[in-house]
Amino acid sequence: MSNSSTDKVESDTSNGDSSVQSLNDVKPTSGTLALKPFKIFIGYDPREDVAYEVCKHSILKRSSIPVEVYPIKQSELRENGLYWRERGKLESTEFSFTRFLTPHLANLDGWAMFVDCDFLYLADIKELVDLIDEKYAIMCVQHDYTPKETTKMDGAVQTVYPRKNWSSMVLYNCGHPKNKVLTPEIVNSQTGAYLHRFQWLEDQEIGSISFVWNFLVGHNKSVENDPTTFPKAIHYTLGGPWFEAWKNCEFADLWVNELEEYKEKKKIVANKAESGI
Repeated sequence: MSNSSTDKVESDTSNGDSSVQSLNDVKPTSGTLALKPFKIFIGYDPREDVAYEVCKHSILKRSSIPVEVYPIKQSELRENGLYWRERGKLESTEFSFTRFLTPHLANLDGWAMFVDCDFLYLADIKELVDLIDEKYAIMCVQHDYTPKETTKMDGAVQTVYPRKNWSSMVLYNCGHPKNKVLTPEIVNSQTGAYLHRFQWLEDQEIGSISFVWNFLVGHNKSVENDPTTFPKAIHYTLGGPWFEAWKNCEFADLWVNELEEYKEKKKIVANKAESGI
């Protein structure tokens, strides 16, 4: 793990308190996977800072297990020599490729999750961790998704390719031998097809997770009276309420409510700091 400020962790326990420390200072916890701090890397783009904060808040608020949340910031990765590829015209966010550094940033140890910042979690992350199967190199929602729109978010070009959105939320078995290939050199040089389609893996090494953990707004549908179809993590893949053009999208109210809760918590923390509590 580098000494980048990207190596900062915002860790949270079930009591809702958070702190910042270096990942290298985090000491392993004995016991099962569920008892260890679970590392979560969220893609960060300066245009979507508020989306990142709300995504993080939604995870920490509901988690019954210790988690460590890291923003993957391209600028810091560049400063520390981990990322140097030029941005392509079809990259809609700053984390289009940096996401694949997740196993490297996690020191090739244990399981970790990467998730786009445009997610809103509605369920305890422990439920997702409990689905982990050690036989897989990665696990993700295996969408069959072909968007009809030609643009998304704030006018970014919408692209269509096999396994689209599979890489938007991935559980990485960071210590799996196959994932050692995801070095900074490979992430900076390989094609989008190789990375986003997980071409370093065989199909049987990719585990499947229910779509409710990557519920695509405008694509996936929940069925009334069928809890197995109710979203546990909403993905505003076309654009969320933080963009003017998408402020009235489906599930916008849930995101806005979460934003207000985040702002209120931030205010309380600031007041405590001023009071020296």
